[in-house]
Amino acid sequence: MRKLLVILVFLYSLNSIAQNIRFEGTVKDSTGVALEMANVMAINDTTKAMDAYAITNEAGKYLLNLAPNTPYTLKVSFIGFQSYEKNIQTTDKATFYPIVLKEGNQLDAIELVYEMPVSISGDTIIYNSDSFTNGTERKLEDVLKKLPGMEVSKDGEITVEGKTAQKVMIDGKDFFDGDTKLATKNIPADAIDKIQVLRNYNEVSNLKGLENNQDNIAINIKLKEGKKNFWFGDINVAGGFKNSEADRYMINPKLFYYSPKYSLNIITNKNNIGELPLTARDYFKLTGGFRNISGKGGSSFNVTSNDLGILGNNNDQAASIDTKFGAANFSYNPTKKLTLSGFGIFSGNTTITNENSLSNRNDNLPDGTTQQITETRTDNTRQESNLAIVKLSSSYVPSAKLHVDYDVYGKISDQVENQNLNSSLLGDIYANKKQNPYSINQNLNFYYTLNDKHVFAFETQHLLQEEDPFYNANLANQPFILNGYTAGQTRNDVNQSRLVKTSKLDSKFDYYYMVTPKSNINITLGNTLSNQNFNSSIFQILDNGTRNNLTSAENNNNVDYLFNDLYVGLHYKFITGKFTFNPGFSVHTYNTKDTQLGTENKMNFGRFLPDVFVNYQIKKSVSLTYNYAITNSFTDVNRLAEGFVFSNYNSLFSGNRTLENSLSERHTIRYTKFNLFNNETVFGNISYNKRIDAIKQRALITGVNQISTSVNIDSNFPDETLSGSFNYGRSFLKYYKASGGFNLNWNKNNNIRVYPDGDNDPNNNPSEIQTIESFSQTYFAGISTNFRKVPNLSVRYNYSINDNFSDVVYTKSPTVGLEYYFLDAFSLVSDYSFFENTNKSNTIENSYEFLSASINYLKKGSKWEYRISGTNLLNTKALNTNSFNQLGGTSTFSSFIVQPRFITLGLKYNL
Repeated sequence: MRKLLVILVFLYSLNSIAQNIRFEGTVKDSTGVALEMANVMAINDTTKAMDAYAITNEAGKYLLNLAPNTPYTLKVSFIGFQSYEKNIQTTDKATFYPIVLKEGNQLDAIELVYEMPVSISGDTIIYNSDSFTNGTERKLEDVLKKLPGMEVSKDGEITVEGKTAQKVMIDGKDFFDGDTKLATKNIPADAIDKIQVLRNYNEVSNLKGLENNQDNIAINIKLKEGKKNFWFGDINVAGGFKNSEADRYMINPKLFYYSPKYSLNIITNKNNIGELPLTARDYFKLTGGFRNISGKGGSSFNVTSNDLGILGNNNDQAASIDTKFGAANFSYNPTKKLTLSGFGIFSGNTTITNENSLSNRNDNLPDGTTQQITETRTDNTRQESNLAIVKLSSSYVPSAKLHVDYDVYGKISDQVENQNLNSSLLGDIYANKKQNPYSINQNLNFYYTLNDKHVFAFETQHLLQEEDPFYNANLANQPFILNGYTAGQTRNDVNQSRLVKTSKLDSKFDYYYMVTPKSNINITLGNTLSNQNFNSSIFQILDNGTRNNLTSAENNNNVDYLFNDLYVGLHYKFITGKFTFNPGFSVHTYNTKDTQLGTENKMNFGRFLPDVFVNYQIKKSVSLTYNYAITNSFTDVNRLAEGFVFSNYNSLFSGNRTLENSLSERHTIRYTKFNLFNNETVFGNISYNKRIDAIKQRALITGVNQISTSVNIDSNFPDETLSGSFNYGRSFLKYYKASGGFNLNWNKNNNIRVYPDGDNDPNNNPSEIQTIESFSQTYFAGISTNFRKVPNLSVRYNYSINDNFSDVVYTKSPTVGLEYYFLDAFSLVSDYSFFENTNKSNTIENSYEFLSASINYLKKGSKWEYRISGTNLLNTKALNTNSFNQLGGTSTFSSFIVQPRFITLGLKYNL
């Protein structure tokens, strides 16, 4: 029945356009020169609707699909030329119609540009929202998904021509800087007038044209006139039918205010229906828009997190989620020179997950035999997370010559996780985790243009971070022999406390000298200085309640680590014809010192790191980019502390203070094409990365238990990654949007595998370098319609192959979406997805499906909207995932219990 519905709707929609005829031609000036990017539109004289539009290509060609035997008004415009208007009559045959424009007043042309569904002005693509909506849209993401060349992931990430948008603005004002999810999930669709895609985006005008910004994308939302200088938004409430677990509810007020001088956005949400405005993963990804200052210098020194994996599951992997959320964002311009802005976010989630998993590993032992390790496990987990973020920013731009920014960004969280596990190999396990980490990041930027020849930039960023993860595991059997541990207890109650403090200062000074209008020299002087302290201790709680401190040095850490990178860089950027070249290098002096176990360990050395950027602008809308860079990567204090640290109840880790840096060589080729002549988007990339002297794990794996440390692996065994992707998208026949492509990723990773022997000293155990290759492939194709009078469908099919050395897993996933706006008041939205997982060895064969639907009623002119929604209407009990761990080569199949079917009645009041 579902397949029949899809076929019938598509046949109906195809029949509705089968009668269209091609109306094409050229647009040239009076001398016969083709005009690229001219706007052409056809207005139906009977319906007064715009039936088709086009933008001319580099040859001045345009193509319209029009109804046969119909009167039209043809309108053409191009900046700097008189607008053209002509009444035409189509026939039942294809027509070629050349157009000649005369030079003249450009005001009419500008007026006409704003009527076009899509237009281009310099580096900006402008979409007219109303040209793509059909009445079913509720949020920004619903609109973006229908625009040519744009995609929105289920996590709210926006991609344009294959490039990820870094930020969303409303009328030029930042909307929760550093995150696009809050924008795509909350900005109301009916408030949007224009959507501007800002390519080659640089928020500092002093540096525009000096840096390589080809991958920088920002989205600016232009509001409708009725939404400016007035509060707008909605108050959304919903209640669910009572079931055996709990009543369902959702309260979601959203308020927005925009004026030329200030703006204010308020978003709140409290629900237990699985809506997650911001997941814990999103929280840790949020950077507040801060730049990676040291990245341009060629070094990589990133402070890792001790978050213990308390990240929370997405709503499709949880049995229950209770959410509290509040966020506010403001911008204020006391003068034209000064902008003050900021945001605050609070998120509180209580999440319950139930997971069943099956793990398999085949070990090739040194004696030539093979051993299979199989573990089944049930995991019932409850997580409680309260997360808060605050950012305050100021920007002072008194003139085109001077730009000064200051930002302060703080994060704090309170997280608790309680796990109840049962392993077929280890028995019952009770694990508890908790932490209260915080970080404060400050950023000061100064940009000054002395004249047309000299530009100066100074950027500095300071990070202050403290993490205090505490871990407790209560086990039936203790898998590790720890010095000072008291055996013979009824239960093994092991605890570990950690405290990691980080102070990191990045500073960089750039001088740009314009050799010619198309070339410049950039000299960089930078420094990264980090000071970290790592403390940890392990203790045991005995049956009688007393505490047994494991005081030996191997069970404790007290480490101070100092890292300093002083570097100077030189780059030369020049443009010749269609090519932009920017080769350069940086020279580094590194100094490190760690203090632990009563001794100091120092390293002092230098590195020369080259990089190259080349861009070939084949046409205005077609480019080919090549990047090459060698990066010097360093670990932080977490891998240097030599005392034992519990990574998990069955995983023990000790650091290595003699670790050195690793070198990565990366090549990337990217191709992009965005052709508004036929609404075609093509992008693809190939990337190869080779890492030598990589910091990898040396692991003793016994069954499912692991003792590991970090080592620099021999340079004869590099880690390698080769990946490629291709995406082709096209909007055609006005109402259709299709896309397809693939992603391929090949990895070769090396680790040192240690095998058990007859004694308790792991240092003399037999070992080997274990090389594991994996190859993943994903192929997809989809098509969607966007009619105004008939139901609309979106159909997509994904097929993936994950091949690792132990097994091959196949996943098939068709999805179907239905949208229908009818009777000028009702809108129906439904989504169906099906997943099938199988493997080559035929030990896995399962499938599951999800169906959700909602019907909304909003009478034109009314502020009240009524809704009935159903989630998981097929009452699917669980979803399944597959994962692969390169260390040891463990393949895991997991099944997550999901939220049951429930139906809610909703009421929304639109301000």
